[in-house]
Amino acid sequence: MNNQYANSPTSHDDRLWAMIAHLSAAIAAIVSVGWLTIVGPLLVWLFKKDSSPFVRNAAAGAFNFNITMWLITIIGWILNITVIGAVIGIPLVVIGSIGSIVLGIWGAIRAWGGNAFTYPWQVRVLR
Repeated sequence: MNNQYANSPTSHDDRLWAMIAHLSAAIAAIVSVGWLTIVGPLLVWLFKKDSSPFVRNAAAGAFNFNITMWLITIIGWILNITVIGAVIGIPLVVIGSIGSIVLGIWGAIRAWGGNAFTYPWQVRVLR
């Protein structure tokens, strides 16, 4: 993943807010069992979207990725209602939960270093 912000150095404040956008989703995945993972990135995007393209990209990516993880988890829970569907449903719930945590932490580490992070799967809601 290349750094599209290489020619424009990111400030300490921008890196901090981008890191918060990524970490807020990972922390919420643990604390709320995944149901509040979009709140932190959405708040960062709402308040900082016009101040920094780096923060905007990080918050939008974290939000979009966590919407995708929400959908995967919801589909998993629906499949868990049936015994046959549970074979697919349980792994989907696990992927949705662990994906938010692991990739959120990875994104936070990259953001703190001033590097852009692109999540692998995203339903693009925010830009």
